[in-house]
Amino acid sequence: MAYQFGKKIVVIGTGAVGISYAFAVLNQALCDELVLIDLNEKRVAAEARDMRHGMLYAPSPVKVKEGDYADCADADIVCICAGVPQKVGETRLQLIDNNLNVFHKIVGNVMKHGFGGIFLVASNPVDVLSYATWRFSGLPKERVIGSGTILDTARLCNCLGKAFDVSPTSVDAHMIGEHGDSVIAAWSTASIAGVPLKEALEKSGDGAARMAQIHENVRSAAYSIIEGKGATYYGIAMGLARITQAILRNQQVVLTVSVLLDGEYGEHNVYIGTPAVLNGTGIARVIEKPLDDDERTKFAHSAKILREYQEKVSDYC
Repeated sequence: MAYQFGKKIVVIGTGAVGISYAFAVLNQALCDELVLIDLNEKRVAAEARDMRHGMLYAPSPVKVKEGDYADCADADIVCICAGVPQKVGETRLQLIDNNLNVFHKIVGNVMKHGFGGIFLVASNPVDVLSYATWRFSGLPKERVIGSGTILDTARLCNCLGKAFDVSPTSVDAHMIGEHGDSVIAAWSTASIAGVPLKEALEKSGDGAARMAQIHENVRSAAYSIIEGKGATYYGIAMGLARITQAILRNQQVVLTVSVLLDGEYGEHNVYIGTPAVLNGTGIARVIEKPLDDDERTKFAHSAKILREYQEKVSDYC
């Protein structure tokens, strides 16, 4: 489908993730209007001005400005990157109480201006905050999407590409479940050019150990990056831009995002990372991977953890 002009993105929260996402959107010409919102009005005005100064070298002209919640009224996508950042040694789920309070205010402010587009949630814990955004907004589940395990999946493909000396784009593999410590590598369906990865790894004689090490490298990647530079933002920003492209260009592409399950994998009423088809309507459908028994058990455990934390959302409804 040809690119439709007039697309508008609003970014709420211009910390490291938010501004990296905005920069990726600008450089990929994913919209025609980009609005930045932040409590720090002086900083957000400077960020918008800085981006405008580079417009001469952008692939396509984009109207960039600092704005307020009224700008969300006619937005196609509102991406929420605001919230308390993850600290060294802190899990994503430990962020929940402060960020639920933040999200209750943000989503309320967006919706009171009549927003009817798609929410894209990036803040952590992303699965629980996606559920909260869905509950707070009253929008259909298809129009509230979390970044989910899109970055975990990218990390897995990067590790496997390195292990097999191929480009990450040639790897078909997914991380599913919580974007957090209970994340699962779906080894049983992973492959390179149709060759099952689990089988290929096991043939090496140390397959189980290699799979465990790769999984741990992916699971702990954020902790090591946060320890080294304080936060992760480039990888997730590029993942968010990929989701945005899939939506605004109606691509029908499969990406691992956080969605509300309604019977898939035997789970209900939980936002969790899984492959899904994305198009101009948001989530077109969930792809239920044919997991093996061990993976299905781990997925159920991950869903149980998230449902327990989701109960906190009811305090705000």
